[in-house]
Amino acid sequence: MIKPLTSAILLALASFSTHAAEFVLTDAASGRDVGNWQVSSKSLGIQTATPFSIEKRRLHGGKQEGVDILVVNNGVMTITLVPTRGMGIYQVKSGALRLGWDSPVKEIVNPAYIDLESRNGLGWLDGFNEMMVRCGYEWTGHPGIDDNGQLLSLHGRVQNTPASSVKVIIEDKAPHRIRILGEVSERTFKKAELVTATELSVEPGSNRFELHDALTNRADYEDEYQIIYHSNFGTPILEAGAQFIAAASEISPFNDYAKAGLHSWQTYLPPTKGFDEMVFNLKPKGDKAGQSLAVLLNKAADAGVAVGYNIRQLPVLTLWKNTDTRQQGYVTGIEPGTSYAYNTKYQRPLGLVPKIQPGETKHFDLSYTVLRNASETAAAVAEVAHLQGTEPVREISEPLVDLSKK
Repeated sequence: MIKPLTSAILLALASFSTHAAEFVLTDAASGRDVGNWQVSSKSLGIQTATPFSIEKRRLHGGKQEGVDILVVNNGVMTITLVPTRGMGIYQVKSGALRLGWDSPVKEIVNPAYIDLESRNGLGWLDGFNEMMVRCGYEWTGHPGIDDNGQLLSLHGRVQNTPASSVKVIIEDKAPHRIRILGEVSERTFKKAELVTATELSVEPGSNRFELHDALTNRADYEDEYQIIYHSNFGTPILEAGAQFIAAASEISPFNDYAKAGLHSWQTYLPPTKGFDEMVFNLKPKGDKAGQSLAVLLNKAADAGVAVGYNIRQLPVLTLWKNTDTRQQGYVTGIEPGTSYAYNTKYQRPLGLVPKIQPGETKHFDLSYTVLRNASETAAAVAEVAHLQGTEPVREISEPLVDLSKK
């Protein structure tokens, strides 16, 4: 149990303005790290109807040795971030509900123990167990040899890159929004200099949190970039008869195997031995501002999760259905992105490998809402229906890429 810090220590670690308290937890430039750390509404003297706390812990043992996690408790949700793994989100808990899944990977693996190029570029799977994984930014998608002969490993490097800086900002005025800021850099001599400023923000007492990411090209040359926000959910929301609902104009199977599941893409099987993953490519619809929504509901439609995103920033949506056995990983993925999960070289002809100019910044904004009862799920479904309108989702029988000829 980590004891709350005294007021004197808090003052030493924090800087205060008229609007917020800021705590620098990690800073690579100065070599600073506060180690195990905790702050709360009580220790800050904030009077609020919903007490909150933020705690930083360092894990030990096995492949999680040296991993930092940051646990944000806003009074109704507990969000576990992992600065050591690209500021990803391990899980979210709200009462009996959990956003996350049970992977065969049981520890939160330190990237130092992962070789991304092992198993012909599948080494990323050695650490895959988070609720939200950033896939990118230099490339994403399935592994393979690019047009220039380079091996592109599965889903890029950012999730296995420790954050160079981590800050906590707590606003003084109600509702006392909590902001967790990180910086993750992909820098390679002669190759890339992509820097991502990540932010998770949440209000005390809210069942919703938001991500605000800003990707900047710090190089003097233009570069390609790709990103998929691989958002993964298992039990108790995922179960036999669970439903996926999203605003979209069309859907197609990722490959020939997924063709068999095209007509039942909105529902889920129970854990099924021998079930290989089925992946579907969706072209999402948004409102006039580009806002879209995808929803996963349990069978009774009284619990679920809603993922909001902007199609001007993230123009495509991948649905990943991996309803294998519980031991192997019973999970589904809702994945807004700039790209589908094909290897980069297959996506250039689809126009899904955008470029970023020197000094340019690209922004990505998402929201995650825990749906705790039938009223909240019904409201989310109604929002999707409004976005969808009267036009049904068109089912396209053939994959966008003929992988048999590649």
